[in-house]
Amino acid sequence: MSKATVTRLFIGSGIAILAGAILGMSAVLIAIANDVFVMSGQDIVGLRSSALAWSMLGLGIVGGLAIMGGLIAGLIAWIGALLNTWQLESRTWFAVLLLLGIFNFGFFAMIAYLVAGPDGTTAAMPRRASSPAGV
Repeated sequence: MSKATVTRLFIGSGIAILAGAILGMSAVLIAIANDVFVMSGQDIVGLRSSALAWSMLGLGIVGGLAIMGGLIAGLIAWIGALLNTWQLESRTWFAVLLLLGIFNFGFFAMIAYLVAGPDGTTAAMPRRASSPAGV
């Protein structure tokens, strides 16, 4: 997987997570504003069944699915970056991406890779042997 593909996938996953979070939060806020939830002080203890309640439930589910899809796409981008850096002679980027990903700092490792990381697919391309000039 090339660095350009990893970059597009990672940015797309971030957009999907952000869109899903906005969708889910807006569904909850609209439901609270329209008294869909039965409240006991600060606690939600029930739901008032209405068309709006079911619509907001559907909107919240779509938001959750968008977040899950974005997380899966981010994981695929991280794996693609790992495969890409494995092709390099120096394993430094691979080790950094792997260890930071394992210890839950993969987001920061991916940002560093996208900004300054090498593209292992261009380094792995075979070079043509040059022929002598007189032949």
